[in-house]
Amino acid sequence: MRTSNPTLNDDVFDRSRTGNLADGVMTLSGTVLKTGVLTLLLVASATWSWKLAMSGNPPAWVGSALTLGWIVPFLMALIISFKPGTAPALAPVYALTKGVVVGIVSALYERHYGGIVLSAVLLTCGVLFALLAAYSTGLIKPSENFKLGIFAATIGVLLFYLAVMVLNMFGIHVPGIFDNGTIGICFSAFVVILAALNLVLDFDFIENGCAAGAPKHMEWYAAFGLLVTLVWLYLEILRLLAKLSSRD
Repeated sequence: MRTSNPTLNDDVFDRSRTGNLADGVMTLSGTVLKTGVLTLLLVASATWSWKLAMSGNPPAWVGSALTLGWIVPFLMALIISFKPGTAPALAPVYALTKGVVVGIVSALYERHYGGIVLSAVLLTCGVLFALLAAYSTGLIKPSENFKLGIFAATIGVLLFYLAVMVLNMFGIHVPGIFDNGTIGICFSAFVVILAALNLVLDFDFIENGCAAGAPKHMEWYAAFGLLVTLVWLYLEILRLLAKLSSRD
């Protein structure tokens, strides 16, 4: 079994076998609770940075936070991905620091396109619950080929984004993809769909973890991975809505 979310890969079960089962095993209710805690932390810090960025005279550090604020959550994500046992301690740190960045980014979009953030939040929640219902009822069950396809597409998009960042450092800009033209909108729509499909595979990972009797700390790990996907989905929806709004 494999999920395309790099943080929620079933290979992690092999790395977590050394966990202390005396503390209990991974359960669905426990994972849901941890997901709720991390989401609340992210929303709280995002709300705080949102209010600062939206104020009439935002602090000077807001710009620096947007530029450098990706570093801490990125490092937390790397550590958690390779050391799942650190998730109980580091996943809340990831949620808080990532929330600061999400709040600032959301404020920047809101300043240009009023009402766009609420629409993106509602769409993200709608996609989450719709896919959760489809998975829970058995309407969607990811096959191995389906998982491999989503994995390949996700890695491809991540590598593309990385290449674009490197090219931008040298003053080379990729035309079309990030514009509001037909190509740019189609690309954003594709990435939104890809991020949404990752949610289905994340649900499958959580179900497999509970069935396998993974250590208790894997609840935090699974919650962290699901949060990563939700943030990605939200930001991609925000970008797509901005492109559509700029065409009006």
